[in-house]
Amino acid sequence: MKAITANVSSSVKWDGLLLLLTAIVWGTSYGSSKYSLLFISVMGLIAVRFLLTAAILAPYFMRLPRRVQWRCWQAGWPVGVGLFAIFMAEIGGVAHTTASRAAFLISLCMIFTLPVEWLWMKKRPVNSCWWAAGVAFIGTWCLTGGVSDHWNIGDALMLIAAVLRAFQGCLVTHCAKKYQPDQLGLTAVQSMMVGAMGLMCWLVQAKGQITLPTQANFWIVIVYLVLACTLFAFYAMNRALANTSPAKVAVLLGSEPFWGALFAVLFLGEELTMIAWLGGCLIMVSAWWVNRANAS
Repeated sequence: MKAITANVSSSVKWDGLLLLLTAIVWGTSYGSSKYSLLFISVMGLIAVRFLLTAAILAPYFMRLPRRVQWRCWQAGWPVGVGLFAIFMAEIGGVAHTTASRAAFLISLCMIFTLPVEWLWMKKRPVNSCWWAAGVAFIGTWCLTGGVSDHWNIGDALMLIAAVLRAFQGCLVTHCAKKYQPDQLGLTAVQSMMVGAMGLMCWLVQAKGQITLPTQANFWIVIVYLVLACTLFAFYAMNRALANTSPAKVAVLLGSEPFWGALFAVLFLGEELTMIAWLGGCLIMVSAWWVNRANAS
């Protein structure tokens, strides 16, 4: 019994570390996606990013037993549809608002996930999640400066994306428990679903005349988005959502804005105020708090 408990605790801690790495790479994805949109449309970026991910995972998926593939399809198609809706809103929002406003608004997913999980799964999230989400929300406000009252279409799309993320987390947990898919196989199916829908929308948008960018800078960013921000990140998130509650995952991923700001400081030459650094510390404390409570 002690050995089983130790293995479960080790797995939970490992999931927490994977989610921390996911938050780090997703924190840099806003700037990367915004740069990519200088070369390609929103639908084009979604199609290229996810179809390449699906192509990389295809050999692994084809080697899975047929019954496992079927479970991945059963779980993957609704998850893929939900993910496509999120990316339509999220990348469209990034294209029309600032990175800091996008980071703040998407962080509201932490707050929205708590009541969504409670209503959907009939299980109240533990107190540590409520407190940590509140601390992280205050930290994100300090870090990004929140948003002014001058809203635009980009802000609205990011808010929609945050609401959709809350439902998506619960959907992935529901499908993982119901169908018990292979996590990497699930990532392959959802990537193919999102990529295929993105390609169809791109073809309609471009009236069948689509062209791929030839600039090396674009493809360097795409490689990063595919390998780190898609393949690794969605595998880690799917794995964590299968093993723990959506609320805990949402709070752990809530450190995204801090890593995005740190990336801007280290590589883009931006500066942070003392209040912003305080906000970043609050975000990291909340993530540490939930990960510690989750592993205990």
